[in-house]
Amino acid sequence: MPHHMLRAADRPKDAPKTIKFEGAPYGAAISFFAVVSDPGKRVGLHVHPYTETWIVQEGTVRFFAGKDLVEARPGDIMIVEPETPHGFENIGGDVLKMMCVHDSERIIQTFLDPDDA
Repeated sequence: MPHHMLRAADRPKDAPKTIKFEGAPYGAAISFFAVVSDPGKRVGLHVHPYTETWIVQEGTVRFFAGKDLVEARPGDIMIVEPETPHGFENIGGDVLKMMCVHDSERIIQTFLDPDDA
């Protein structure tokens, strides 16, 4: 088949708001999370053996990357190098929406605090 279509209507009704996509089953060299995060929610520090890129679509986010704290808003793009400890938190009053693109056909992540996994 020369294409694949993953329809929103085919996702389970009780699926998480954030969509996780891994490219390997479809011959794609990338993976991603389409993040939908409520105010105050965070993802703890973790690492990947590849680059991760975020594109903020809605809301305000604080990224933790290495020793840096970086705030981002719609249209901003954040890139974190391989093996850099990073995470993020929705610091706005509205839902945060962003794409987290993983430069890998599979999502490989190791949380630094087991309670965050």
